[in-house]
Amino acid sequence: MGYACPVCEVPHADAEHLANHLAFTAMLHSDEHEDWLDEHAPEWGDSNPAELGPVVAEHVAETEFDEVFDDTTHQHDHDHGHGRFEDAVAEQVGQGAGRTAPAGGRGDLTSEQADVLEEARELTRQMHESAEDAATEDGDEDEDAAADTESE
Repeated sequence: MGYACPVCEVPHADAEHLANHLAFTAMLHSDEHEDWLDEHAPEWGDSNPAELGPVVAEHVAETEFDEVFDDTTHQHDHDHGHGRFEDAVAEQVGQGAGRTAPAGGRGDLTSEQADVLEEARELTRQMHESAEDAATEDGDEDEDAAADTESE
């Protein structure tokens, strides 16, 4: 089960993946995806995927797909690669608009699209730093708790 994009019918495993697809495509293409979001989820620009997912799911019927989504099984034998997220998005943008991406895989981005990707890079960097900081703090708290327990 999953959701098909109401604009381009690309299948997604769940509402959050669909929300990501709709928002990224809207930001990069400014096309029918943006129009759909403006009509069905007017606050989409200020929402994160967890907030936007349930909103878009209200307007899209859940669908059964013959394919298995990569994130629903851990027993698949293909390489996910470790390329940059931005490269994958740019490649999909080039292909999704009916264009073939140049050999570099970057597509022919407008300056606005390049700005969006740069902002995404920065937000991703900040997110990773926050997660690392939280993990470090959790580790410190665990060590403090263990030290307190040992001293008692």
